[in-house]
Amino acid sequence: MEITLFFFSQINMCESKEKTFFKLIHGSGKEETSKEAKIRAKEKRNRLSLLVQKPEFHEDTFSSRSGHLAKETRVSPEEAVKWGESFDKLLSHRDGLETFTRFLKTEFSEENIEFWIACEDFKKSKGPQQIHLKAKAIYEKFIKTDAPKEVNLDFHTKEVITKSITQPTLHSFDAAQSRVYQLMEQDSYARFLKSDIYLDLIEGRPQRPTNLRRRSRSFTCNEFQDVQSDVAIWL
Repeated sequence: MEITLFFFSQINMCESKEKTFFKLIHGSGKEETSKEAKIRAKEKRNRLSLLVQKPEFHEDTFSSRSGHLAKETRVSPEEAVKWGESFDKLLSHRDGLETFTRFLKTEFSEENIEFWIACEDFKKSKGPQQIHLKAKAIYEKFIKTDAPKEVNLDFHTKEVITKSITQPTLHSFDAAQSRVYQLMEQDSYARFLKSDIYLDLIEGRPQRPTNLRRRSRSFTCNEFQDVQSDVAIWL
């Protein structure tokens, strides 16, 4: 009888030790898991902090835009004066096109000049495949409803493009390009000639950061894969 009781007491002691050991191990695991979670959370916060500090995450902020807009443009006052003779002369000059684009960015309407440039590049397409690829890229970015940089077009013009986009030609965007060109010439170009960006150039003053305006009421509003362009950038 005594031996039996002693045997059961030993078993109970072993079970108690096992439970205690299990609690210690289990608790340690929880503690370790908690520490690992905290470390991971801290690392995540650090990564996010680094990402937020990268310039590409601030392309639309005032500071980065101002820095870009303040970039010196190497153009003589005499050449800049010629840009005021006509809108066509402005766009036909590389520095004029770049300067006008910077001005449109201050008004958040750069999609118009980007579309115009894309259309000019599209007209140089060679072969059905390139025409199709570029036409689709332009349509997806500028024409379709709620496109990333949708330009302001009347219903008829947009409808014609939409119906013909499956079989595009080099003239598919002619009407739309003409419409956008007129909007820029009649609206943005007039303000550009009165802007600090332009006046500084014709008077030979250093370029300076430009205050941002609200988007012009005249304008309502990934990268192009497998599309080779003759233009350095579709801005």
